[in-house]
Amino acid sequence: MSQSLSSFADLLRSAERSAVHLEMRDTYGVENEIEGFAAWKQGHRLDPSDRASWWRPWLDLVQEVTGRGVAMRRARVVSEPVSDYIAYEHSFTFTNVAAGEEVRWLPRRNASDLCLPGNDFWLFDGRVVQFNIFDGNGRWVHTDQVEDPAVAERCAATFDAVWERAIPHGKYLA
Repeated sequence: MSQSLSSFADLLRSAERSAVHLEMRDTYGVENEIEGFAAWKQGHRLDPSDRASWWRPWLDLVQEVTGRGVAMRRARVVSEPVSDYIAYEHSFTFTNVAAGEEVRWLPRRNASDLCLPGNDFWLFDGRVVQFNIFDGNGRWVHTDQVEDPAVAERCAATFDAVWERAIPHGKYLA
């Protein structure tokens, strides 16, 4: 199932209580981030005081959803030392936090005894799982959406285990 940003936004807006996201790759080749990553590698950094310069469509959506009381949490399982891409993500994660999302980082070495799924996922209200499938170069390929209660329960347990061990964004040094 392919998915547009607008259909994902509709799915996120449909959340009533929670939206959690588990990320486990050390690099992503997502089309809308290629320019930003290249600029970051050249030394560009977002200015926390220049809010108007941040990527607004996503942050507006996060603020809208969290403003309704939906808990948005993102956990990233990362190798250390971190890849350039993870350092790039870390450099702008303050924008997610400012919009209302909670973000934590779990060094991969601290996840060895956890049963992690084969793909990143979003879990909405503990019932709808969206697996994001990427190719070997980190490019998004497609989305698989599952509403099987057993799968949702396993994903919730996995996310909670990662979240419990992970380091809050403000304390994690990439």
